[in-house]
Amino acid sequence: MIEINRKKFFTIEEARQLLPIIYRLTDEANREVKVHVNRIEAYSDKTHPSVVVIEEQINVIIDRWQAKIEKLGAEPKGLWMADFDSGEGYFCWKYPETHVGHFHGYHDGFSGRKPIDN
Repeated sequence: MIEINRKKFFTIEEARQLLPIIYRLTDEANREVKVHVNRIEAYSDKTHPSVVVIEEQINVIIDRWQAKIEKLGAEPKGLWMADFDSGEGYFCWKYPETHVGHFHGYHDGFSGRKPIDN
């Protein structure tokens, strides 16, 4: 069972167990955003008022995705990235990776991530 709105520390096993849900949510949101981006690309005038409306719709999708990730206890970091607090740093994941396989310290960020030895 998944707890909602939990703030906790994750083991690597817990992060990996949660990933299928996070992957599905991310994949769905990514597909929605791509549809809207394609709509924007159809406009030659990117300042057209409809483009602004579409961009707002994209932001709603991203905000909704971030809220869902947070409710599952992970931390959204950038677009389609999630961190799982280990108590010593973060297990990190970036879409479309199919498993949680990296770690970085609290102050290292995505660029400082290193593969996890299994």
